Amino acid sequence: MPRLGKGPRLWKRPARRQGGRTVAAPVWIIKDSGRHISTGCVASPTETKPPGEAEQALSEYIAKKYRPERRRRDIDDIDCADVLSIYLADIGEAGNEFDDLDARIGRLNEFWGGKVLSNVSAHDCGNYVKHRGNRGGSRRDLETLRAAINHHAKEGFHRGIVRVSLPAKGERRDRWLERREAAALIWHCWRYREQQTVHVGSAKGKPVSTNKRPLRHIARFILIGIYTGTRAGAIATASPHQEEGRSFVDLDRGIFYRKPIGKRATKKRQTPAPVPPRLLAHMRRWSRLKLIANCFVEFNGKPVASVKKGFKSAVRLAGLSGKVTPHTLRHTAATWLMQRGVPLWEAAGFLGMSVEVLQDNYGHHHPDFMHGAANAITSKSRQVSVVETVVDLESAREKRQKA
Repeated sequence: MPRLGKGPRLWKRPARRQGGRTVAAPVWIIKDSGRHISTGCVASPTETKPPGEAEQALSEYIAKKYRPERRRRDIDDIDCADVLSIYLADIGEAGNEFDDLDARIGRLNEFWGGKVLSNVSAHDCGNYVKHRGNRGGSRRDLETLRAAINHHAKEGFHRGIVRVSLPAKGERRDRWLERREAAALIWHCWRYREQQTVHVGSAKGKPVSTNKRPLRHIARFILIGIYTGTRAGAIATASPHQEEGRSFVDLDRGIFYRKPIGKRATKKRQTPAPVPPRLLAHMRRWSRLKLIANCFVEFNGKPVASVKKGFKSAVRLAGLSGKVTPHTLRHTAATWLMQRGVPLWEAAGFLGMSVEVLQDNYGHHHPDFMHGAANAITSKSRQVSVVETVVDLESAREKRQKA
């Protein structure tokens, strides 16, 4: 029988000596079928256990080398991790704080990795919800698992039916900002100064304000979010320059191309939209005065990786109640458009959502919402008018008697 290899593994290569002197220090490398792949980790002469960096390099090498089978098999023979891996390779893109597909795949792998497709049942899906500890988050994760399984079946890689059971949807969030609340958010972000503690002298232990303004990038984020109703991911990558992987704001024509350049279109409908004149004036000024470098939302001259921490601080400083998150800005823009009576199809196109979603979630804010029915049912016929007159007269007579 042919001899099977040991597979990729870490090996401490001894120091190399030449002419009685050391010419190369001992290093940790990856051995795989006679090949030596560097991990970049130098080893001490007495070290016997590989460091964490070397273990991580081995893990990344194995993940990169491994390719799940792409052939038709029975669901009893297919690992869920392979299904998720194929889905991520075919459909997914590198995620970030705003598009956390990678994180969802990682959480699913922790629970479903090692299980085969035939293990996916309502019982195990319920166990995942308990394991995750968050009903809303677990539902989103299981939706990704369902999408991965459906993609695997569509490609013809498995036989059999696999059903993913989802937990019930939570209550819809209806939190939006009043104009005074939005103004308070922007005001506190723009005026806030970094606080530091004095460590020496008579004022030791007391907080003092510095000249640093650590929340001004959040103020820009809020302005763009409220004026355009754009999702947080597109705002974070918005740039006045056309660059790969970033959404683009054409300051000359006043158009916000929300879909990042080079990324495939998704069902999120990142459609282009005109920039409102007041916001466009701000953005042109930020660019003209070089208050930004590459993106409209930057911290210390670099694009932000997350606005969650800064936005949470802004909400606390403004004293807002309820659950206010970066996505609340999109709710706010949609609500304000409806309150101003903007036609549904026009508001839906501007926000990048379907008319059905806009009507179902925000239509009740529109001034014309069911007013036709309300006016029709209260329209006065001759008989109703007589009854109303009698009621009014009786009420007036009772008041006079009491008086």
